[in-house]
Amino acid sequence: MEKDTYIRFDWAMKRMLRDKANFGVLEGLITVLLNEQVRIVEILESEGNQQTPEDKFNRVDIKAKNSKDEIIIVEIQNTRELYYLERILYGVAKAITEHISLGKQYSEVKKIYSISILYFDIGKGSDYLYHGQNHFVGVHTGDRLQVTTRQEDAIIHKLPEKVFPEYYLIRVNEFNKVAKTPLEEWISYFKTGKISPDAHAPGLPEAREKLRYYDMTPEERHAYDEHLNAIMIQNDVLDGARIEGLAEGRAEGRAEGLVEGRMKGIITVARNLKSMNVPAKEIVKATGLSLEEIAGL
Repeated sequence: MEKDTYIRFDWAMKRMLRDKANFGVLEGLITVLLNEQVRIVEILESEGNQQTPEDKFNRVDIKAKNSKDEIIIVEIQNTRELYYLERILYGVAKAITEHISLGKQYSEVKKIYSISILYFDIGKGSDYLYHGQNHFVGVHTGDRLQVTTRQEDAIIHKLPEKVFPEYYLIRVNEFNKVAKTPLEEWISYFKTGKISPDAHAPGLPEAREKLRYYDMTPEERHAYDEHLNAIMIQNDVLDGARIEGLAEGRAEGRAEGLVEGRMKGIITVARNLKSMNVPAKEIVKATGLSLEEIAGL
C-alpha cells in the first residue's frame, strides 16, 4: 500500500469521525455539499446508527446535529440494495420522530439532510451527484408554493423546502473526472483512497493529517485490511449469486413469461445467497423477499 494512501471514508466514519477532535473532516464534506459553512455540534446516537454483531455486512451511519439545530445523516453503502430509496426515506422519518417528543408542537420538527455515498449502481443516470427535495409547484401556473403562518403575532413566510428533508446521492463509481472542484476532490478521495497534495477542499487537509493508513497501529491496520477484504468478498458473493440467478430467471422467463421468469430469478438469487451463508437480513435487502419467504427456500 502506498505511503500516500489514506483510510477509506467508511472506515473513518465507523472508527474515527465520531471523535470531536476529528469533526473538521466531516464538516468539510458537508460544507462542500450544502454550499454553506457547517459546524457539527455533536454526534447523535439512536437505534438507526448502532453497530451490532449481527451487522456483518458493512453499513455505516453517522447522525450529527449542526449549529443550526438541523440533523445530518451520512451513510455509506458498499453493496447493492433493492429498496435503497425506501430505506433512506425510513431513516429520515425515524430521525424526525426520534427528535420530537410527544406533546411538542410541530414547529419543533427538525430539518434533515440525508447524504448517501454509494459504491453500487443504483440505476440509470449520467451524473455522479443527485440532489432531491420536496417542493410544490403549481400544476397550471408553475409557481412555487410559499406557506404563510402566524407566529407570535407575526406573519411568517416559509418555503416547503425549508422544512422537508433533502437527499444527496453520491455515485462514487460513476466519477471518472480529473478533480477540479472541491466536491470532485472529495469524490476522488472516496473512489481512490488518495488525497492529492494539491487538494484543498474543506475537510481534506484535516483528513490528510488524521486519516493516514501508516499512522494506525499494526493491530488497527490488520483490522482495516480485513475490512477491505470483507467488502471485496461480499461484493463477489452477491454479484456471482445475482448473475447466476438472473441468468436462470431470464432463460425460464422466455418460456414462462417475463414477470414469472423475473420472480424465479429473484428466488434463485436468494437460494444462492442462502447457500453461501449470507445473513437473511442481507438477502432481504438484495432481493426484496421477506424473511418468511427466505426461511421457506
